[in-house]
This record gives sequence, structure tokens and C-alpha cells, in this order.
Amino acid sequence: MNRPIVYEEGQRPGCLLQLLWFVFVGWWLGALWVGAAWLLNLTIIGTPLGVAMLNRVPQIIALRGRRLVEIDPSGQVRRVREVNIFIRAIYFLLIGCWLSALWIAVAYLLCLTIVGLPLGFWMFDLTPAIVSLKRV
Repeated sequence: MNRPIVYEEGQRPGCLLQLLWFVFVGWWLGALWVGAAWLLNLTIIGTPLGVAMLNRVPQIIALRGRRLVEIDPSGQVRRVREVNIFIRAIYFLLIGCWLSALWIAVAYLLCLTIVGLPLGFWMFDLTPAIVSLKRV
């Protein structure tokens, strides 16, 4: 059986640039970004934008965005399919909203230490999956 090949498309800036961004900009801009996203999530109208903002936390905090694509057996490249939007919405309302708040708080705490910094960045990378089951 032929399975599609899934890989990460695009390049990230170097480790040093990501670290400098985090130290001088990412930590405070990320906190403002997350705060604004949670204020939007308190309203029904603002929730879609708030979730979209939370899904971009890795890019804001540490310039760490990524896009998964797959190559099917015929050689065609396409984006990886997301989980059904209704399932993602129910997940966000029941689990993602509170779990992502805890997740981001722990990631920030880990980033306060040099030893925990890589794990904190990894946790920021997974934030979209924790918030709304977005494929990362």
C-alpha cells in the first residue's frame, strides 16, 4: 500500500537568530499576543481570531513556524488535511482553551532557564495542536 510522504516545508531562521529574537522581542511580544488572544476568546465573535492568534504563537515568540505538506503516490504536493473544523471547535471549547493556557504558562516558565529553553521552544511549537488540534 502506498502511503503519502509527509514533510515540513520551508526553512526557519538559525538558532542564534531565534534565541536573540526571543530574548529581545519574543518573550514580551508573545505575552501581549497571548493576552490579546485570550481577550478575544472571551467573546463569541472574537474566538476565531483568538484561536488563529494562539495558533501563531510559535512564530511570534521564537520565529518558529512550519507548514506540513504531503506528497501522494502520484507525486502531487498538497497540504496535510486538518481535523474536521467542528471537532476542532468542540475540542477547543471543552479542552483546548484551558489546557493551552496551562501549556503556554509552563513553556514560559521553562524558557526562564537555559536548560529548559529547548523544551520550552518545543512546547511553543506544539501550541497549535494543544489549542485546536491543528496539524503541526
